[in-house]
Amino acid sequence: MNSLVLLIPLSILFLVGAGVALFWAVDHGQFDDMETGALLPMLDADRTPSEEALGEPIEPADQAERSR
Repeated sequence: MNSLVLLIPLSILFLVGAGVALFWAVDHGQFDDMETGALLPMLDADRTPSEEALGEPIEPADQAERSR
């Protein structure tokens, strides 16, 4: 019986916190684009992050060796 005195208010606080987090996420657009995150693993990962930042075109390895 003593544990209920602690657990019931704790569960109510947890529920209120989850509700606040849900409404914050909805208000800040976290659920606007539900498909892009699922497609990210399927994108081609040929470029390194530094090449993407510089916008350099990528040459396949065999073409890079031929041009040298």
